[in-house]
Amino acid sequence: MTDFSGLVEGYRRFKATGWQQQRQRWSELAEAQHPKLMVIACSDSRVDPTIIFDTSPGEIFMVRNVANMVPPFETSPGHHGVSAALEFAVTQLEIPEIVVLGHQSCGGCAAALSQRFDNKAPGEGGFISDWMSLLDEARERVVAAHGTGPEAVHALELEAVRVSIANLRTFPCIPIRENAGKLRIHGAYFGVADGVLHILDEGDGNFHPA
Repeated sequence: MTDFSGLVEGYRRFKATGWQQQRQRWSELAEAQHPKLMVIACSDSRVDPTIIFDTSPGEIFMVRNVANMVPPFETSPGHHGVSAALEFAVTQLEIPEIVVLGHQSCGGCAAALSQRFDNKAPGEGGFISDWMSLLDEARERVVAAHGTGPEAVHALELEAVRVSIANLRTFPCIPIRENAGKLRIHGAYFGVADGVLHILDEGDGNFHPA
């Protein structure tokens, strides 16, 4: 597995090949970025949107966090990293499309389902528990329908995408742009084991292979 020294070696290969081959592009990117997509994905090391979607630098404005969650709009004191990134992407870069990307074997969703970090102190799982409480209502629906086994984990992974999309629409800047035809929101789910990407059809509420 790659450690820090491996990263440095990788950088040297990139600088000698990829960067040299696209020097003009990197010069342009140094001046400004003009991505057409924002992707909200999980921090999971197995799910890299730039690899899954085969994109180049400058094409995706990205946020990654545990379980690809978007919190609802709120103005309470604190540091709102996802909200700030979303606000920057939509109001400053005027990105026309947002993708929420969920995935198979999501540890955050498994933790939300098992509630194994509940009542833990910050630094011992408390931050995870607080973050995954964003799925509390969805968890209740999933447990009622599927129990707490592997089928339930998968169902909650899909629900995480739906919940994040619903929370996106609580931000005032989102529905205004959607209604004006300036913004589209997509949900997607990546199967780590089979490599299949599923797209959310908001018409029937289900995910279908791309």
